[in-house]
Parts: sequence; C-alpha cells; structure tokens
Amino acid sequence: MKFTDGFWLKRKGVSVYSPAEVRDYEIKENTVILYAPVVKINHRGQTLQGPLLTLEISSPAKDIIKIESWHYKKKLSIFPEFELNIDGNFTPEIEEREGEIIFKSGKTSVIISKEDFSLTYYYESRLLTKSGAGQMGYITTEDSGSYYREQLDLAVGECVYGLGERFSAFVKNGQTVDIWNEDGGTSSEQSYKNIPFYVTNRGYGIYVNHPEKVSFEVASEAVSRVQFSVPGEKLEYFVVGGKDLKEVISNYTSLTGRPSLPPAWSFGLWLTTSFTTNYDENTVSSFVDGMAERDIPLRVFHFDCFWMKEYEWCNFEWDKDVFPDPVNMLKRLKQKGLKICVWINPYISQKSKLFDEAADNGYLIKLENGEPWQWDLWQPGMGIVDFTNPDACKWFAGKLNALIDMGVDCFKTDFGERIPVNAVYNNGADPLKMHNYYTYLYNKVVYELLEERFGKKEAILFARSATVGSQKFPVHWGGDCVSKYESMGESLRGGLSLCMSGFGFWSHDISGFENTASPDLYKRWSAFGLLSTHSRLHGSSSYRVPWLFDEESVDVVRYFSKLKCSLMPYLYSVACETANTGVPAMRAMILEFTKDRACDYLDSQYMLGGSLLVAPVFRPDGTVDYYLPKVKTGENASWTNFLSNERVEGGTWQYETHSFMSLPLMVRPNSIIAAGSNENVPDYNYLEGTVLHIFELAENEPASTVIYDMEGEAGGNVSAVRSGNKVSITVNGLKDYSVVMRNVGSIGELTGAVLEKDSLGVRLVAEKGSNEITFVIL
Repeated sequence: MKFTDGFWLKRKGVSVYSPAEVRDYEIKENTVILYAPVVKINHRGQTLQGPLLTLEISSPAKDIIKIESWHYKKKLSIFPEFELNIDGNFTPEIEEREGEIIFKSGKTSVIISKEDFSLTYYYESRLLTKSGAGQMGYITTEDSGSYYREQLDLAVGECVYGLGERFSAFVKNGQTVDIWNEDGGTSSEQSYKNIPFYVTNRGYGIYVNHPEKVSFEVASEAVSRVQFSVPGEKLEYFVVGGKDLKEVISNYTSLTGRPSLPPAWSFGLWLTTSFTTNYDENTVSSFVDGMAERDIPLRVFHFDCFWMKEYEWCNFEWDKDVFPDPVNMLKRLKQKGLKICVWINPYISQKSKLFDEAADNGYLIKLENGEPWQWDLWQPGMGIVDFTNPDACKWFAGKLNALIDMGVDCFKTDFGERIPVNAVYNNGADPLKMHNYYTYLYNKVVYELLEERFGKKEAILFARSATVGSQKFPVHWGGDCVSKYESMGESLRGGLSLCMSGFGFWSHDISGFENTASPDLYKRWSAFGLLSTHSRLHGSSSYRVPWLFDEESVDVVRYFSKLKCSLMPYLYSVACETANTGVPAMRAMILEFTKDRACDYLDSQYMLGGSLLVAPVFRPDGTVDYYLPKVKTGENASWTNFLSNERVEGGTWQYETHSFMSLPLMVRPNSIIAAGSNENVPDYNYLEGTVLHIFELAENEPASTVIYDMEGEAGGNVSAVRSGNKVSITVNGLKDYSVVMRNVGSIGELTGAVLEKDSLGVRLVAEKGSNEITFVIL
C-alpha cells in the first residue's frame, strides 16, 4: 500500500509518525525496550502529547532478531497467530554504549542509534540493511484507518526474492505485493500461497509476523527500499541472518517449521482422472492398464472432484452411479501397485447431506446473527468448515478416516483461499487474520490425520493454498495454469519463488490445467515435470495420458519417468537434506550461487539439489539458452550433461537445440550422483546395487555424498578424492555397488574393483566386501 505522493509529499489525508529519537529505554529479560517520541524533545512541555512509539527488540533463536513496534498497546491481542519455534535456552548479547545500544543474536546484530533514531543490521561485519530517519512509522488516514509500516534499505544491485508462490517476475523489485490468498490461476499477480517472507542476494531475510494482509512495496513506492505495512496499531517483523542464503532459509524454517519429509513413493508419477471429464472404473482401469502396457512407471492414481456426486461436494461419499463398488475398485487398483489419492475441499454444499449436520452442530463459519455463512461460488449454497472448532476438526477428520478405511492413501486438499472476512469463528478469531491463516488449520487437520493413520514418514497431501508454516504439510502444487509455453514459464517462476519462501517441495500440472496442450508442449512440459520434486499429469476438460497426444509422447513420459526412478537415491537424499535443514530441494540458481551476479535474475532454470542443474525447454523448436556458473574446483571446472556425457565449461551461456528425449540436465563439477538399481518404481532399496556417477574430480578437493534409505535415515556415505592421477574412493553402507567415472579416459593400477564397459564412462564394479577403490588415470 502506498502512502506517499512522490518522494517529498504524503498522499492526501495521510499522516506519518516516525521515531525521532530514543528518549528512554530499559533492558529486561533479554529484551531491549525503547520509547521513541515522534519529534525531537527539546523541552519537557513536548512530552505532554504523543504519539510515543514503543519498540521491543528480542531474539527467538540464534541469528534472528525480532522487532515489535506499537502505538496503542490495548489493541494488540488478536488471534490467530502463526506457530513459531522459540528457543527458550538462547540468550542474546546486549551492549550499551554512549549514543547507541548493540543487540546481538549469534552473528546477527542491530545497532540502535538513540539520538537520531535508526536500526542498522549486520551479519558479523557485513551490512545487511537499515531503517533510518522517517522509515518506520505509525500512519493515520482520513478514510481507511491506521497502519504501521517499516521501510528497509536496499543497496545498489540488491534483488528481492520470495513472498510466496508468485508468478510475476522472479526478482520482486518494482512490484507491489499484497499477502492475501486468492484463487487467481497462475497468470496474474494473485497467488494461492502468500508468505510474508523475503530474502535478498545480500544474504538476509525479513519475515513479517502477521497473518492478515501485509502489503509490500518492493523498490516501488521508494525505489531504494522495501516497504511493508499492516493495518492497525502494531508491526512485528524478524530479521533473519546467516552466512549465506541457504542458512538464512534454514534459520527461517527453524523458526516457522521445517518441511516434512514426503514418502519415497510420492516422488513417482501421479496420474488423475482430470477435472470435468467423464470417467468410471473402466476409464480409470484403461488409463492404469494403458500405462503398464506401455511400460510407463505409475505410482499414484488420483480421483478428482467428480468421484462425488455433482452438487454434493463435499459429502465424502463415492457417486454410486459411477463407482458402485468403490472398496473393491480401490483394492483392484492397489493390487496393481498404486497409491490412491482423492480430491477434497473444506466447503460443504447445501445439497450435501452433511450440510445440516454441520450447521446444526456449529461446525460451519457463521454470520454475526449465528446463521451459517453461505454463498454460491463453487458449490450452490455452500458453507465453510470452521477449523477453529475442535469438534468440527474431529468431525471432518472422521469423514476422511472412513475413506482411509476404504483404501485411500492421501488427499488433494484443494481450495482454502476464498475465505470471507465478514465471518464469525468458534474461537473468536479475527476474520481478517483468518483469511490467510485458514489454510494452515485446514491442511493441518488432514495432515495430522494421515500421520495418525500411517505414521509421520507416510503422510503426504497435494495442497494448493498455503501460508506461513504450511511447508510442514507437503506437497504443494502450482494451481490452475494454462496449456501454453508462457504458462510453463510462469509456473516455474512460481515454484522457485515458493521455494525461496521456506517450502521444500513443489509440483505443477504437467502440460497445463486449462485447455489441452499441443503434443510438443506436452512433451517439453513432461520432461520439466518429471525433473521437479513431484510429478503429476492432470488437466481440466481432457485426459492427460500420453497416447492421446502422440506416440512420441509415450516415449518421452516413459523415458523421464524411468530416469526419475533411477535417480531416486540422489533425489531422496536431497529430500532428506531439505527436511533436516529447510533448504529446498528445488533451488533457484541464486540460492546455490549467491556470489555469481549472472544468477541474480535467472528464473528459467534451477538446481535440483546441490549437484543437478535443469534447464527446461520453453520453445517449440527445441532451442534453449541457459547459464552454467563457474565452479572453482581447481583446473577442472566443466559441467557434464548427465544424459549425453557432453562436457561444457562453466562461466558460460549455452545455446542448444534438444530433441524431445533430451534437455540440459547438467552435473556440477566435483559431484557424486547416486543412481539406483530400479527404474520402474521410486521406492526401493537405495543402498543396494547403487551406481555412483563421479564427475570432474578436482585436485585434492574431496567430493562426497550421503545416501539415505526410504525411512529417511543416513545409510551410506561416499567420498572421492583425486591427487595427481591417483583417485581414491571410499564407500560405506552400500551393497553390490559400482562406480562410473565420467570422462576420465583409461584407467590402470586398479584395486578394489573390476572394470566393465559403460556407455557413459568407465564402470568399476566393486569386489565383494570392498569399501575402497583406488586407481590411476592414464
């Protein structure tokens, strides 16, 4: 929201009251409390009127600084509030000097200037940002109430990322971003997943701890600042430091919740009925059998909305006219090795037999007169489940429990964005704050039910809406995209922005949701989708099985599905790293290469984990341009295409043309990629029959990797180092493994393994019981 008229003037009716000095302060319980008048006090008579702004500076955990500032304190206690993990054992350092106070949390600090009020933030000696004179402020308006804002400096060349799943430009500079969940598709400034957290290429993050609408002006109203504002009398935000962007995101997710680890099977291919298509068990079986007949690995089948009878969503009952025997149908599908997902949402149609049950028991959001809140958008006369009511949560979970008893394994938790602000909640929650927060409660109820039934390591959703903390309930998908190359690009931008906002895993509707893709787009999007963390074929009004596009589509989906299954030892290790650290599995280039300025604006390629670079093809003619950062690993700095084995020098832009069976899938120098022994399912023993692909070993710079089992436990570890022409590889925890040395030429003086041929390099098959291989490169 903008409050100024250019740089010098305020908009009509707007008054801004900013801290002018620290008139008084106290230090209490590891907190600095500041009392800041909005004018310089020159004589005691000026203290007789305000405003007098109060600030509290504290730290919830190492390297995170919390700033609370308010005008009238009596209006502060309104819930809901985001769930935060506070480290009660952490103690910050506070130092008083003449004219300033230094508050230090780990290596992150703020210097408070008392005479001319300012807050200047550092990580060690590195300047992060500053709030100077006139930047923080309490604001009154003539027609829209009061607001609280902060403005934080941006340096020359500083780029802002995140703020949730945003489909606009990846770098947010110049944009106005309102944190307000909307069902707006992927082609506008609206977003299903709004997160009031951003990071910059200067190496810090800002989290605004407000569930209600937060308005960001990112180098827009004031072009050298990020402004954020909220309605009301108080503002609370956190400055998150770290040695690099990955540690910043790790610290943020330590505060708001780590992404949970999805089960290994969920990384396989998902296929759906699509939305408005006609389908019954015969249709479903024809899709499933057709995939098997064509040797395309399929792991999850999803039933979209019309598994329930029209006008009756959600009644959580199968439409008997279409699926007369759902229990045995699900048994038959599961006998084919599939997991089952069904679509749900938190809305109850008036025609559903559950509506009266929910309304009579107070399970729906209400109007002020006590009647259920209703409207006709999406389902006629629908009400919305009130998840602030514990009894409503149990009731809703009970309906899903019956589906689990039938054989359902997970739920697509759709919707949750269009939540009214003129509603009354069971626990008295503020409806403005509940608009964004609602999705957290909705998905939490469903996710915790799945944890209860299947265990934490088997629980997974396919969710569309999200807010702060929703990363704990993966997986999230990108919403309603269009079948165009441009929409494929905007989907990727949305995913990268979401993953810069604390989310670890992300998916999208392969080939687009609306309309039907051309065969070339279907094939290009399939390669991209099957090199995302999660992969789903889904559409609106037409089926998405590949043979309906052309025969080559079958080949493409088969090839990349099998490729993904074979890469699961690497991909699942990346997923475990994400669950342990919060660093996303799908990473914008800037996250992995923060010091490479060429990566600042890259939004059409990404890192899948720390070692694989993916550059999707966004053009019908197969041309693609992408950038390979220069990796400083001694003399060897070449990337290698995992598919073709072609070596390409780093620090260069590449311009290539790819067939539908290819794309740039580049391996970072000095990397070890663990591949598996099974290309037909994603969940298998990653510690047996493992193939270790080793790339561009640098002189005396060890490469290493950890391989996890399907329980998320570290079961194997591998290290490799080259000294001159001698290479030593140490392997622990793997059984019947082999090593493929990429682009090394000939090998002599081999111990611990025997040589075999391999199309991609030299294969070394470990001798039984050997955990060390050494050889000389000729």
